[in-house]
Amino acid sequence: MDLLTKTAESLWQVILVGLLLGAGLPALFAFGLRLLGSGTTATVDASGTQVRTRHPLATIGAGVCFAIIVIAIVTGILFIMADFLDHTFGIQLF
Repeated sequence: MDLLTKTAESLWQVILVGLLLGAGLPALFAFGLRLLGSGTTATVDASGTQVRTRHPLATIGAGVCFAIIVIAIVTGILFIMADFLDHTFGIQLF
């Protein structure tokens, strides 16, 4: 019974991380792109040219989404490099 409990506990952790990283980060990227597109308004100035302006909150929200994605990528690379350096050269980063 103990083996079944440990297996179930490990399984939900793997599923949670898989959903977060496997579907969550691409969804966050799509949301950031959506924010960039939704905050745009088009106006025509006096000379007849079309001017597009973006709402500042949409730009900030998209920047926050993209920053979270970059942080997740850098963190993943650091974890991989820490494991590689430890096993290959015996250097421990953390």
